[in-house]
Amino acid sequence: MDQHDITINYSFDLANGTKKRFLIRLDPATSLMRPSSNSKAEWTKLATHQCTCCRLDRERIGHCPVAINIADLVTAFRDILSHESCTVSCITTERTTIKETIVQDGLSSIMGIIMATSGCPTLDILRPMARFHLPFATVDESMFRIVSVYLLRQYFIETDGGKPDYHLDRIKQYWRQIEQVNEGMLNRIRYAAELDADKNAIVILNCLAQILPMEIDENLNSLRPFFFRQETPLDP
Repeated sequence: MDQHDITINYSFDLANGTKKRFLIRLDPATSLMRPSSNSKAEWTKLATHQCTCCRLDRERIGHCPVAINIADLVTAFRDILSHESCTVSCITTERTTIKETIVQDGLSSIMGIIMATSGCPTLDILRPMARFHLPFATVDESMFRIVSVYLLRQYFIETDGGKPDYHLDRIKQYWRQIEQVNEGMLNRIRYAAELDADKNAIVILNCLAQILPMEIDENLNSLRPFFFRQETPLDP
């Protein structure tokens, strides 16, 4: 397996000619390598709208790791509307993905990977997906990846002598906490951004977090057809 740092380049080319570039660097363990110039704005302090599920100690950790790492994005898009047209490209070592879209969709894609790799204990369950980042993932693609990665995690838990959760009994609890983190980030951004692009990017991520528990309650029936073909009954 490749043990080198992982780089992901995101580019936003807005219809008005504005260009914004962001470089994400992950170490071989898929943790975000933070630039030394990260903002320490008031809204990034851990005590500011601290998430209800937060396990970090505000006496020991002064700033929320997620807020610190999305601060440059929030600043860059604070005066941009969510529905503005743009071309977003995501360049990795393996491939380049380009999409004509709107700002909020591109932002939710890059925010998702930064939040998952920032060192938040609650979001760490999403970190393995960052190595195989899929930009602009649809709801079905996201559900498929999330559940597949979760079940693979259970396999490794079992091989390490732990108790696996192959029946997805605990996954809803994890996602309720992820919802709480998204809501906490949304509350922070409300005080940092003037317009709605950053806020709507978080809303998109939170919608996915809300959909997953409902899908689990429905036994993941939306994914079942990908595995079992519905045969057309023969005429008598």
